[in-house]
Amino acid sequence: MKAMKRANILIVDDDRGHLTSLRTVIRSWGYEVTTVEDGRDAVEAVKESPVDLILMDVRMTTMSGIEALAHIKRYNPSIPIIIMTAYSSVESAVEALKGGAYDYLIKPFDFDVLKLSIERACEHAGLKAENEDLRARLQEDFDRPDIIGKSASMKALMDMLAMVAPSEATVLITGESGTGKELIARSLHHNSARKDHPLVTVNCAALTESLLESELFGHEKGAFTGADRRREGRFMQADGGTVFLDEVGETSSRMQAKLLRVLQEKEIQRVGSEAVLQVDVRVVAATNRDLEEDVQAGRFREDLFYRLNVMHINVPPLRDRQEDIPLLAQHFLEKYARRNRKTVKGFAPLAMDMLLKYDWPGNVRELENAIERAVILLSGDHVTEKQLPLRIVREHPRHETPTDAARPATDGTRTLEEMEKEAIVATLDAADGNKSETARRLGISRKTLHNKLKAYGLG
Repeated sequence: MKAMKRANILIVDDDRGHLTSLRTVIRSWGYEVTTVEDGRDAVEAVKESPVDLILMDVRMTTMSGIEALAHIKRYNPSIPIIIMTAYSSVESAVEALKGGAYDYLIKPFDFDVLKLSIERACEHAGLKAENEDLRARLQEDFDRPDIIGKSASMKALMDMLAMVAPSEATVLITGESGTGKELIARSLHHNSARKDHPLVTVNCAALTESLLESELFGHEKGAFTGADRRREGRFMQADGGTVFLDEVGETSSRMQAKLLRVLQEKEIQRVGSEAVLQVDVRVVAATNRDLEEDVQAGRFREDLFYRLNVMHINVPPLRDRQEDIPLLAQHFLEKYARRNRKTVKGFAPLAMDMLLKYDWPGNVRELENAIERAVILLSGDHVTEKQLPLRIVREHPRHETPTDAARPATDGTRTLEEMEKEAIVATLDAADGNKSETARRLGISRKTLHNKLKAYGLG
């Protein structure tokens, strides 16, 4: 039975002799091994670095294996945990299995049995990950290139797309900036009978009224200064295909009247020409504005609104579909790793937790930007919080707001840094130099304590 290649196993045991023995044997089987001596440290370790499997003792000084199991399962339920104990208590076994443990071993155990249990746990985790990936990638008849999501709102959106795409109906796509409205427009075209003809995109907010008119409808030679030749507009370029009018809510009332004529009569006129030209296009429009409100305020033509809004698709903001964030983040990670010729395995648990807890005002576009930045800054094989933009880190509950601690006091008072150093030294002394106990009393991880001691020259 094949184990997951180079799986990282966390061993948790306060018996140092047993811990050393397990580490040596398990490493000889080809696994990467990390060790800690207490359940509390195990919880912190899972939050700070990727773990594929945990082998954990039940009885430990500060936090028992059963308590640590509950904390870890709440944080990341996908990690398989094998509980081990020298106490063959049926009650402990039942409690561990009910708490989500993958297996239960009684010490002293046969190393062949341990190896088999580890292989099965790793294989189970691998198959589960493959199945989740397969479910995320499976597509029915509807082809949805680059549209990623498994949330209820995205499934509803995909159902709507599957019904609307084959039709000739005009579609209005709404949603906040950065939600992926252009991607939806591309999907509508790609799954329509017009897919073999052009999809032409025009950003209505990027051009002045006169330039937008020329861009959409074309112009005759001499129609205005600089018009040295006839030019076909985007509607003629898209003949037989689809025109995507992005930010249609930003158009002027005069341009709205011209767009209405295209939708009603299927005809256009080049700037500087009296000739009427027939066009065969499907119009898909998008906006981040509330067009109904604009209609009520007189900023948008009511008749054009109803012509555009034959079918309405709203793209939900990223904050309302949190379960899609890991899929999107992994997609962008792979995309920019390839582009920058880097080998990246994934995200550290804390980094992913920060992505999940951030509000994403810029939506998917902001997420993509953050992941591209992280890949460029990355020197290891997992994205950590160190590569994430500061605005994302600051909003996370674990973030400690920067203070004036590093600045020397000028009024005779002690800085926060000095007080923190004194508190750590006093607690360490009270714990007889036991760093695990010191970290527990201070409410921080052993790793954080180690870093602070090192920073203060005490490590």
